[in-house]
Amino acid sequence: MPIKKQELQFIKELYGTKARLLWSGYLRRDPVARLQLEPGRLDPYPLYEQIRSRGRVSRTPFGHFVTVDHEICNEVLRSRDFGVGEDARDKSLSLLDLNPPDHTRLRRLVAPDFSVRTIGRYTPRIEAVLQNLIKDVPRDDPFDLVSVVAAPLPIAVIADLLGIPDADADEFARHGTEFGSALGGIQSLAHAQRLAATRKRLAEIFAGIFELRRKEPTDDVVSRIVNSDGTVRPEEMVPLCTLLLIAGFETTVNLIGNTVLALLSNPDQWRMLVEQPELAERAIEEGLRYDSPVQRTGRLATADTEVAGVPFKQGDWIMTAIGGANRDPAVFTDPARYDLHRDNAEDHLSFSGGVHYCLGAALARLEAGIALRTIVTEFPELALAGPRERRPGSLIRGMQHFPVRAPRSAVMV
Repeated sequence: MPIKKQELQFIKELYGTKARLLWSGYLRRDPVARLQLEPGRLDPYPLYEQIRSRGRVSRTPFGHFVTVDHEICNEVLRSRDFGVGEDARDKSLSLLDLNPPDHTRLRRLVAPDFSVRTIGRYTPRIEAVLQNLIKDVPRDDPFDLVSVVAAPLPIAVIADLLGIPDADADEFARHGTEFGSALGGIQSLAHAQRLAATRKRLAEIFAGIFELRRKEPTDDVVSRIVNSDGTVRPEEMVPLCTLLLIAGFETTVNLIGNTVLALLSNPDQWRMLVEQPELAERAIEEGLRYDSPVQRTGRLATADTEVAGVPFKQGDWIMTAIGGANRDPAVFTDPARYDLHRDNAEDHLSFSGGVHYCLGAALARLEAGIALRTIVTEFPELALAGPRERRPGSLIRGMQHFPVRAPRSAVMV
């Protein structure tokens, strides 16, 4: 079958971009390019420091701007003079790809379901899911923290919140990985095909749920979306629900894994939390700062403007490297150290800012805090139990597989 002109153009752009990235990253050893390659996937933090040494704002190999400066990242993310880009061709992630007024219209509809007050009602459900997961954890033998605890918990909760019956945690986890790996860019034709298959499958799942909730509406997000009297256009329903589903568990999965790894890698901090489990929420805030699940995002200047004395012209695009901003020494003392008693950890930018501040921040904090408190209480002698496998891609940072061991003799009763 002959290749269509549109497909040929896609292939040309895909591999042209990849070739420039490889050239800049491995031959010129540019830190911005390397962020998007294997070095950035494994450990982006030395690369952020190289970028920081170039100044508060610098140019990328592709002609855009980049910053790891906390003040500038914060102002750009909050500024009304920056948006996500009106010419974005991929609207499959709904709110992430929209500017006001469409962004405002959709967010206003679903925001009440993710408020601190509403989310607090899910505490008993979170605790019940956790206890059910914990009881099946093998004692003494290694188990995967991600697939056994960190992923099933938020998937079960967001499925309840949205109104998805009989959610398949393993299947949704796979879909989340595909979407997360694609946020930093499509890597190959095979990658594009997997993402297309994931989108198709989720569209099929939601089509069935939409039909069910039209006939049998309940007190859930999908029911409100499908019965919103035109607030959500038909073509917006699948993208919006896909975003709420994927974002509703992806951040939490990686937040739990990244924070547990940081604690186990700093035994004094782990023991402190074991002795004082009430510090779990503080540990989560420091985990968000120390090793953010979302490492970077981008903004487009929608008008000529200035940020912290740096001028931007309309149409300028800037990469705000959140992971680097969270370790800005101008804001955080000894930033490369995980510190449970850091007094300004909550100043991190891991949930972005402004109109695009993470809708699910309250849910992620609640789930991760309860999960961490349960883990340290049930498994005070938890230990690393083998090599870890990081997720594909470098924009979303977390573990794909995280083997740990919980000695039977140390289980608290």
